[in-house]
Amino acid sequence: MRPVSGRTARRRVTMAEVAREAGVSVMTVSYAYGQPGRVSDEARAKVREAAERLGYPGPHPGARSLRSGRTGNLGVVLGEHLTYAFDDPQATRFLSGVAQVCADHGMALTLVPVTGSPSDVDRVTEAAVDAFVVWTTADDDPVVDAISATGLPAVVHGGPRRDGLSFVAADDRAAATAVGREVFAGARRPGVLSFPLDRARLSGVTSGAPLDDAAPAGSGTLPPGGIDPDASTFRVTRQRLRGYRDAWAETGGDWSQVRVAVCSTNSAREAETLAAELLTGPYARDAIAAMSDELALGVLRAATRLGLNVPGDLTLSGWDDSGAAAPAGLTTVAQSLRDQGARCARTALGVLSPADRDTEVAWHLVSRESTRRPRGDR
Repeated sequence: MRPVSGRTARRRVTMAEVAREAGVSVMTVSYAYGQPGRVSDEARAKVREAAERLGYPGPHPGARSLRSGRTGNLGVVLGEHLTYAFDDPQATRFLSGVAQVCADHGMALTLVPVTGSPSDVDRVTEAAVDAFVVWTTADDDPVVDAISATGLPAVVHGGPRRDGLSFVAADDRAAATAVGREVFAGARRPGVLSFPLDRARLSGVTSGAPLDDAAPAGSGTLPPGGIDPDASTFRVTRQRLRGYRDAWAETGGDWSQVRVAVCSTNSAREAETLAAELLTGPYARDAIAAMSDELALGVLRAATRLGLNVPGDLTLSGWDDSGAAAPAGLTTVAQSLRDQGARCARTALGVLSPADRDTEVAWHLVSRESTRRPRGDR
């Protein structure tokens, strides 16, 4: 039957045909491609010339992987929709580090998105890869256990932790405590702009009890009674909330006073919308700790639109020390997601020594104008 397109499908030339054309054995053709050092220069030239005449592209990669037991691919499980890899600045920096290591070691990179559907586990377990890198996901994400069950080398970035899987992450709680001390110093009504709490990715603003009155009603889809940091199933979110809680407690404050806005994604646009709710009304926040620079930039836009001065009316912090942080005068936590991506890839590929794998991920606090409240306001 003629194909619908009207074009005849081109049959793939076989290795045996190349061998006949070159006047050599099939094994010689195989060696010429897979182990060229085992054949003479003359035989190798005959094979290449015959392959070119016949239009033979080389052995099928699937056949090579069956023989070698390796695919030459490193799988990165995003825990997000595929577009996230290209839209989110944190993910792109992380993936650039992974990609560099793949390039250095002659590996291909396979992105394995997770959508929250039952097909996620099958997609992961059927991926033709030699090892996995897992971008941060929730404690109860079934793909993590599915990856562990494959027996392939795997490393998890950010969380969750699993026995038998390597792990790479900064000390998020300590870093959040450090930046929280900066942004909450002198504050009366602190707020947090948070990453998602769990795989449901609900977005909204919870209430924090003011210092001298009953708590205002919450909004959005989140419970109005406040956020328990320990209840978040995303390790990164959980640890950063705990750190902010620790920092506010050092001032003598209670966590119930901290109003938390939860973003469903790392989006400046969503952050701007939620920040407008944090910054208006009788209990408007006078300090906001954001879990990324992207979210903090959304807060800055909301503050500008509302005529608020940073840091006079509002102190603000971000996270990551991205390229936009310094021009915006943003106090932030500096870490290199590119370096972390590279470290995850090297760990998964087995090119890091045990000593290097046990080294803590570096971070440091960068204090800028966004938390330098005038002395008379402290």
